[in-house]
Amino acid sequence: MEKVISVEGMSCGHCKTRVESILKSIDGVENAQVNLEEKNVVVIANKKVSDAVLKEAILDAGFDVENIIEK
Repeated sequence: MEKVISVEGMSCGHCKTRVESILKSIDGVENAQVNLEEKNVVVIANKKVSDAVLKEAILDAGFDVENIIEK
């Protein structure tokens, strides 16, 4: 499963590391790669992870989720 999440508020390497690390800690998430220029994160999971779980993790980290697209 691959999802692209548009995230507002990320602007530096610290933000990138924080979001990637929080998402990677979710059960089933294999990888999370932030692109600061595109303001998004690509999440790769080996099982179904709900949009709500991903969104909650990002919101708890202090960032806003614009949308989530499953590829």
